[in-house]
Amino acid sequence: MASARSVAGQMFLLQALIVLLLVVAASVTLLYQARSDRFQAARDRSLAAAEAFAHGPGLVQTMQGPDPSAVLQPLTQAASKEGGVDFLVVMNRDGIRYTHPDPTEIGKKFVGTIGPSLAGRVTIESVNGPLGQELQVVVPVMDARGNVVGMVSSGLKVSSVSSAVDQQLPLVLGAGAAALALATGSTALVTRRLRRQTHGLGPSEMTQMYEHHDAVLHAVREGVVIVGGDGRVLLVNDEARRLLGLSPDAEGRDVAGLGLDPRMAELLASRRVVTDEVIPVGERLVAVNQRPTDRRGGPPGAVATLRDSTELRALAGKAEVARGRLRLLYDASVAIGTTLDVQRTAEELAEVASPRFADYVSVDLAEPVLRGEEPRMAVGSEAPELRRVALSGIPDDHPLYRAGEIHRFASPTPQAKGFISGHAVLVPDLAASTGWRTQDTERTQAILDYGFHSLITVPLKARGVLMGIVNFWRTGDSETFEEDDLSLAEELTARASVCIDNARRFTREHAMAVTLQHSLLPRGVPEQNALEVAYRYLPAQAGVGGDWFDVIPLPGARVALVVGDVVGHGLHAAATMGRLRTAVQNFSALDLPPDELLGHLDELVGRIDQEAAPADDEALIAGATCLVAIYDPSSGVCAMARAGHPLPALVHPEGTVEFPELPAGPPLGLGGLPFEAAELRLPEGSSLVLYTDGLVEDRKRDIDAGLDILRRTLAFPGRSPQETCEAVLGALLPSTQSDDIALLVSRTRVLEADRTAEWELPADPAVVARARADVTRQLSRWGLEEAVFTAELILSELITNAIRHASGPIRVRLLRDRMLICEVSDTSSTSPHLRYAAAEDEGGRGLFLVAQLAERWGTRYIPDGKVIWAELPLA
Repeated sequence: MASARSVAGQMFLLQALIVLLLVVAASVTLLYQARSDRFQAARDRSLAAAEAFAHGPGLVQTMQGPDPSAVLQPLTQAASKEGGVDFLVVMNRDGIRYTHPDPTEIGKKFVGTIGPSLAGRVTIESVNGPLGQELQVVVPVMDARGNVVGMVSSGLKVSSVSSAVDQQLPLVLGAGAAALALATGSTALVTRRLRRQTHGLGPSEMTQMYEHHDAVLHAVREGVVIVGGDGRVLLVNDEARRLLGLSPDAEGRDVAGLGLDPRMAELLASRRVVTDEVIPVGERLVAVNQRPTDRRGGPPGAVATLRDSTELRALAGKAEVARGRLRLLYDASVAIGTTLDVQRTAEELAEVASPRFADYVSVDLAEPVLRGEEPRMAVGSEAPELRRVALSGIPDDHPLYRAGEIHRFASPTPQAKGFISGHAVLVPDLAASTGWRTQDTERTQAILDYGFHSLITVPLKARGVLMGIVNFWRTGDSETFEEDDLSLAEELTARASVCIDNARRFTREHAMAVTLQHSLLPRGVPEQNALEVAYRYLPAQAGVGGDWFDVIPLPGARVALVVGDVVGHGLHAAATMGRLRTAVQNFSALDLPPDELLGHLDELVGRIDQEAAPADDEALIAGATCLVAIYDPSSGVCAMARAGHPLPALVHPEGTVEFPELPAGPPLGLGGLPFEAAELRLPEGSSLVLYTDGLVEDRKRDIDAGLDILRRTLAFPGRSPQETCEAVLGALLPSTQSDDIALLVSRTRVLEADRTAEWELPADPAVVARARADVTRQLSRWGLEEAVFTAELILSELITNAIRHASGPIRVRLLRDRMLICEVSDTSSTSPHLRYAAAEDEGGRGLFLVAQLAERWGTRYIPDGKVIWAELPLA
């Protein structure tokens, strides 16, 4: 409850006194009209209730509040009950009810006459209202100025009016109590509002708060100026007086009459919004923030805060420089090292640092670094020979060493000192420095004449390896390098050094991998007459792969063509390729058909996978694809088998191109499935094109599109294999080669009929002499009389062994190619073995004799037996 000393308490006492006076007046009125009839009693009772409520303290404020009905409805209900009336209705000037005994009638139009009451008079009438025949009174509610702000209506059913004074008096008292309750409620509302506005502080606390506020306002190091709507200064703290040079009597004076700087006076009087606007005041730079005070219903005017930013401006300049350097370092971390190329990385360093840090930037590297090697250690004070690999700066008519030039810095120069010591060297004034002139007197003078005046040289060093130096030059009107610039130059160079060293190591490893890869690939095509062969091998631009090809001469003038591709890239793929190529050559020496050869390769790849398995036994798949083709020029038949490899292209002599359907075996290493071979008869002059998938497929082109381009490119008859290779690569080589490409083009030849002689002999020892005679005649016909003796002796031994150890007919064939080839075939699958015969053995020396006389000999199996062959050199 409010104290009697407070404003709210005094208001409550006044309201209570008013209510008391009204109750007394009503009681006296009732005494004089006790004898009146019931209508008069009803009139008086209603009028008293309405008048009492209309003049109740706080009613006007409540009606003008946000929700009058919520406050007045319970009060009118209580007042009407206690006042002995049937209803007590509070309405606005339009007759809209705020209260009513029936809550559903609240907000509706009042039923009755309100015109006189709007004029300030009391209206008394008898009406048929919602409660029946009623005598109602309408009393105006006036504010302190006498204006009608609403009305209070009170009514009573005539039938319920009693003429006894003792029945009317309690109603009057009840109305007084209701009015008192209304006054109490109004006082409580006022008290709560005041406490909310003052945050619960009392008068003494409010006084103390304002004292503290005034002390803080004058103690802060930020000026505060409050200007009223009329342009007069309302408040100025001590800091504002100091910054603006105001007199003690500045408060209350017009801003224009304070003698301020015109810009400052105009700003304070304009009341416009500004943020950190810097205005010079004498030798100071004052930052001003200003906001109007009438934004949220406050008094017109503006408040401005002032801050001395003279020192802050200098700090801001240094901060801006620091931000620029951080930005440069960030850009360098993004722009340097985008590739693993040593020269490109050096160029990126020069491009980033020029012109943002230096006017010209040059990068010099030792020659071994460009090859991926570590430069040799410097001896004494002598710097190694360096090559300028990057130079950036505008314009380009400078006298510095050009990119690509090789030079050696003299020991007194800062470049040599920086390289030998491994520390950066700052030369703030080139004209005053004599050491760097020893390099080249004419060139250094030209550099000075051009305008170069400051230099920082920083060695390129990473992981203890000195690789070169970076020179930062400034010319013309650029500021001289300082000690602060030295740390930035070192940071830039340190970041670039790591990237250059990574590129150097990659270059070394890539060179090693390429060297290994090339050492494992064929150096050329072996001499043979069955095929005219051309090939191309293009390694990937980054890394090495496992593509390979081979041309392997076989017995009987046949030739094996092999193309393969190991999955993956790197040294492991190259090493696996070498193992597979060696295995193919070894298996070819056994004269195996293509499908059996792929079966052995599949087992080998499986063993390679098992050897590479880690400790947790999780298999690492090496995997490879391969295609093997064996061409026989004596018959024109080509047997082919593939393991997951793309189909070969067959170009007929007339230019027709097809991709023959070969059985699709699984890639090598999967195991469990057999391989199948297919035989094709190739006309003489046909071209067989073998390739790896890197030729027809890349990231921007699928394999079907590549095969279609390949088909159109090959459809030109008469091209040589070399011309075909050039045309295919010209049409299909991608701009960025991400995979190895192996291409093998071979054009077929057929062995002429007059170079072959063949006989079929029965298994009878008597035919040996006849066979020798036939061989002698054939060799004489070929002009090979000098080979007659050796050929007769070899064929005699081979035919005798076939008659002795085999059954069925025996076939003898002579082939005249680059060698004289003697072949004896029979139906046995038993292969003879070379051995030393003991002194008492009757046989076993014939095969040893064959091995001594022939250049090569061996056995190969055919579907109906075997063939033992021997090759004799031609004179």
